[in-house]
Amino acid sequence: MTFQQQIQQGIPNELPQPKPYDPNINHAPKRKQILSEEEQKLALRNALRYFEPKFHAELLPEFKEELQKYGRIYMYRFRPDYEMKARNIEEYPGKSQQAKAIQLMIQNNLDYAVAQHPHELITYGGNGAVFQNWAQYLLTMKYLSEMTDEQTLVMYSGHPLGLFPSHKDAPRVVVTNGMVIPNYSKPDDWEKFNALGVSQYGQMTAGSYMYIGPQGIVHGTTITVLNAFRKIRKEPKGGLFVTSGLGGMSGAQPKAGNIAGCITVIAEVNPKITKIRHDQKWVDEIHENLGELVERVRKAQENQEAVSLAYLGNVVDVWEKFDEENLRIDIGSDQTSLHNPWAGGYYPAGQSFEESNKMMAENPGLFKEKVQESLRRQVAAINKHTEKGTYFFDYGNAFLLEASRAGADVMAENPGLGREFKFPSYVQDIMGPMCFDYGFGPFRWVCTSGKPEDLQKTDELACTVLEKIMENSPKEIQQQMADNIQWIKGAQENNLVVGSQARILYADAEGRMKIAEAFNKAIKNGEIGPVVLGRDHHDVSGTDSPYRETSNIYDGSRFTADMAIQNVIGDSFRGATWVSIHNGGGVGWGEVINGGFGMLLDGSDDAERRLKSMLFWDVNNGISRRSWARNEGAIFAIKRAMEAEPNLKVTLPNFVDENLL
Repeated sequence: MTFQQQIQQGIPNELPQPKPYDPNINHAPKRKQILSEEEQKLALRNALRYFEPKFHAELLPEFKEELQKYGRIYMYRFRPDYEMKARNIEEYPGKSQQAKAIQLMIQNNLDYAVAQHPHELITYGGNGAVFQNWAQYLLTMKYLSEMTDEQTLVMYSGHPLGLFPSHKDAPRVVVTNGMVIPNYSKPDDWEKFNALGVSQYGQMTAGSYMYIGPQGIVHGTTITVLNAFRKIRKEPKGGLFVTSGLGGMSGAQPKAGNIAGCITVIAEVNPKITKIRHDQKWVDEIHENLGELVERVRKAQENQEAVSLAYLGNVVDVWEKFDEENLRIDIGSDQTSLHNPWAGGYYPAGQSFEESNKMMAENPGLFKEKVQESLRRQVAAINKHTEKGTYFFDYGNAFLLEASRAGADVMAENPGLGREFKFPSYVQDIMGPMCFDYGFGPFRWVCTSGKPEDLQKTDELACTVLEKIMENSPKEIQQQMADNIQWIKGAQENNLVVGSQARILYADAEGRMKIAEAFNKAIKNGEIGPVVLGRDHHDVSGTDSPYRETSNIYDGSRFTADMAIQNVIGDSFRGATWVSIHNGGGVGWGEVINGGFGMLLDGSDDAERRLKSMLFWDVNNGISRRSWARNEGAIFAIKRAMEAEPNLKVTLPNFVDENLL
């Protein structure tokens, strides 16, 4: 069968042969056994409903073995034989160009070079899934190959509920992930619902088909690192940044450190992912001996190198060793997946990678104790460094939250509203006031032709647009504009592409709309192929997350999620090609609600109409909420937006005299 025929087939009429477990692939850790005997039967019933009864006798023992061996039913047998990668949009079967674009983006999320655990359909973060099992993937791709521009595919946590009649301006796909009732949103609830096959953790851009490899966070991390050094009034050159994690999102850190120009030391316990990042040239060197690492850092400081050094081992040992050696750390953070602390997101010190994996499945209670003990040790070492002048910030991975739950010394002496911890979130100190309040966030695009020359052309178009906008930009956003122009000019030489020909760029509503217009015109003129627009959910409007994206909201509304819900509703009727809303992003299940979109530009007048309407709302929804919280940058930004668009009228806050209060 051809690639197109395999897509159109969906779930095959005859059972494919079982597939052997490939030990060379980076696999998800075994999940703990959380289902009762009756619930295990229910999980099997749920899995078998994808298949005709004549196959049940053969599949039942196989699925039972997967459930008992891995804690989930992945349906490995149904993994496709074709190479999993983003192809040219014209290679996909279908009646709708928009549906073909979504097929492309799904396959990009599962590309072996992109996905963290590709055989388990997990893109990043240890549990950020595109689908729960391979039957869902096959059925979804089949639906997309059949869809017209007057239908909408409804996705329930990885499950394709079906194609429904709609109209050409409706989204082609509407995605929800993990939207459980709030009282059933604890970590163990996720474990149970996911094992039953009824819900999944979509992370942010995994379950919304918008992940573009670590590049997606490189730019944001570069901005964060640059501004962290600006906060301590030190040049990055020769400065030391210590952190951890080389997985899907955290793997961006060493590359960002190199672009910023500092020395980055990053610890990672997983040998496979460490080797992958080194092979991809996202990290320069791998070290396994702490003594040698210390000497290498001293040499790098002396020579003022821009270099990234991976330590294959636990970050706790790094913090403690650098303290013993009195090695000065300028800025520090952590990007282990602490939204998922008990199932592979964080590995405790004092144990091997293999020992930890065995313990988390066979003795989860003891594993939790070891993780919390390790967090207390890590914080104790970090505190010693901060007393010497290190600037430490939480990187939005729930590090401070989980450390506080472990009893670590992270609480502020005099906590205030939104300032419970002694260390700030990077959003509170950097991204919120400097970027999000002014409407700057991670706009991204994918060239569906797969041609590097198309990406280069879009880089040039974006740079030209930004330079022109900057000529008349107010002083309040000149730094943001300059940083982004510098970024896009260096994007090609930094070899950021992993998987699809994609780019990320922090831009405000004006920048996003004008860049998108330039792309659509170039497509219309035949200069480039169609382009998919999107963004990270980690943005101005898409996400309500009290300890990350909305951590610099101080009016008491940090724990509300109206903005994220309004965002996805508004995007859906303003022209998005697909929309998504998720429970649980980078900070954990039950800790955040986040929404995203995708939009295909095909050079048409319809695409131009949609991009103007949707992109304007997608940004200004969040600025409006931030201005109502009395954030000065957001008040400035929304007043500018109202001057530019007469139909925009936003309720502005009045300030109360503090003496009167």
